Amino acid sequence: MPHRSITRTLAGAAIAAAFAGTAAAHHGWSWAEADQIDLKGTIHSISFAPPHPTLEVQAEDGIWRVELGNPNQTRRSGFVEGQAQVGDEITATGNRSEDRNEKRMKAVRIVVAGKTFDIYPERIRTN
Repeated sequence: MPHRSITRTLAGAAIAAAFAGTAAAHHGWSWAEADQIDLKGTIHSISFAPPHPTLEVQAEDGIWRVELGNPNQTRRSGFVEGQAQVGDEITATGNRSEDRNEKRMKAVRIVVAGKTFDIYPERIRTN
């Protein structure tokens, strides 16, 4: 029986490590530039589905994917369903993708209808 216990433990550890690596790759900031930008536009679509809420924002140069924090972090900022609607003007502050062919950013702050939602307050850089 000890052999089965060790095998289960090792299998469980391997699965946990695989998921942790995937989560870190997906949720990390390694894909984003260090400098922050402001993106202004109109909300084209809103999703609160896991793994994290996202906005599609119509800007002057096309539609951007704006990724917010995990659901709990986004909720703590006060940005919950009903706070914004498709068609609302938005300013998103955050870190854009290092891949300049990709219109994608990780938002640290969004402003909708004059209301500010600090998704990652500890990451906000002001000039």
